[in-house]
Amino acid sequence: MTQRIILGISGATGFQYGYKALELLKPLDIEVHLVISNGAEMTRACETPYSSEEVKALADVVHPIGNIGASIASGSFRTMGMLIAPCSMRTLAAVANGISDNLLVRAADVVLKDRRRLVLLARETPLNLAHIDNMRKVTEMGGIVFPPVPAFYTKPNSIDELVAHTIKRALDLFGLDLNELPRWAGMDLKTGRQR
Repeated sequence: MTQRIILGISGATGFQYGYKALELLKPLDIEVHLVISNGAEMTRACETPYSSEEVKALADVVHPIGNIGASIASGSFRTMGMLIAPCSMRTLAAVANGISDNLLVRAADVVLKDRRRLVLLARETPLNLAHIDNMRKVTEMGGIVFPPVPAFYTKPNSIDELVAHTIKRALDLFGLDLNELPRWAGMDLKTGRQR
């Protein structure tokens, strides 16, 4: 059976997270279904040198945001789940409250209703009470809220390394074995350094 994953990119700052997910998924034997929001297209143009065509070329299937009749809008279309990277507060709110007004949110709703893995790289600070409450709701429904908080124990040399580590950790939640994912091995109490 073909393994499939859905990648949603919404309009929060951090389009690079979605792009990095596409890059890391490309060599794997997994069919990637991509949905990009209109806000994400604006963010891509503002934050990155990538063209829309370059981004879409990394996916196996690209679904228009308005196509509520797409395969990923149905639970009978089997996937391992969905990653939304980044996830705007608008998208988080729609997922938390079951407002399936576009394909990105409908696909997330389907993933939740069928008890598949949903990981949201919620990207916003500071948080207001509505954001926190929506994160609680999604968590209670079985989703995973995964803010892209950098791990400095990896001693990154670039922004790309920070972004890659975050996405590798997010994809790790789907059981995907990505090479070169630094894992915390504990601290040596004598030296105070990582093992």
